[in-house]
Amino acid sequence: MLVVSDEVQTAVAERQPVVALESTIIAHGLPRPRNLQVAKELEAVVREEGAVPATIAVLDGRPHVGLDKEQLERVANEDGIRKLGHRDLPLAVATGASGATTVSATALLAARAGLRVFATGGLGGVHREWTVTQDESADLGLLARTRITVVCAGVKSILDVPATLERLETLGVAVAGYGTDRFPGFYLADSGHPVDWTLRAPGEIAEVMRAQDALDGPDAALIVANPVPRDEQLDPVLHARVLAEALAACEERGITGQAITPFLLDELVRRTEGASLEANLAAVRGNVRLGARIATAWAGR
Repeated sequence: MLVVSDEVQTAVAERQPVVALESTIIAHGLPRPRNLQVAKELEAVVREEGAVPATIAVLDGRPHVGLDKEQLERVANEDGIRKLGHRDLPLAVATGASGATTVSATALLAARAGLRVFATGGLGGVHREWTVTQDESADLGLLARTRITVVCAGVKSILDVPATLERLETLGVAVAGYGTDRFPGFYLADSGHPVDWTLRAPGEIAEVMRAQDALDGPDAALIVANPVPRDEQLDPVLHARVLAEALAACEERGITGQAITPFLLDELVRRTEGASLEANLAAVRGNVRLGARIATAWAGR
């Protein structure tokens, strides 16, 4: 059922470095035609570092790990591409649907294909007003039972960051900052919250991965929190002002529950005149490059 491209199969069999990439940024995160340009750029970044990219999506009910040119274009340009979390995969397979994979679905399919490194933008997390809505991303639970290294820029600052870190601790998911003792805030290099562990080189991360296997403890992810470069982050003052205004607008308009997050994201893009999107892409590029270097160290090259 799982379709693994020939290139990815060969790389896994020969212990060459491979990096899993999600496809929601292609289908749902960016406007056309920039989405396809970014998809190609991210795969090129992986190749520049000597690794093999494995973009993941579901096409006509078949999960694909590694897309060819035509498949990548299809995800970017076809109308009706669904957004699939890991819970949606059986439904998509059974009904022959096509969809782009979120963090949770990408991590699951990557692990099933024997991949160990996954680079993305940011994780989902615990949402604001969790005590009322119980709204928490499915990413967290899936990562608590999937042994994969996820390179990300933390979680979006519109979420409840300290609650997310507490939840990851409760679930037994290890979190380390890359070259920092601060947890990044996706658009921002520093969310304002610390991390307990700092790793400073791809080889050091690979050693942690090997220690995970040697200890043979519960399957859980390793989160490598890689901050967006400070010269490419969203201006913190602008971010704070826009977020405060957007949260006030939520209260004024009675926007609650699951409607809050998409509203805040749209407001950030609109009120920063696209600067938040550029910070997002800067974070993704950095994560993909680091992911490729970690995969290379993991492969022992």
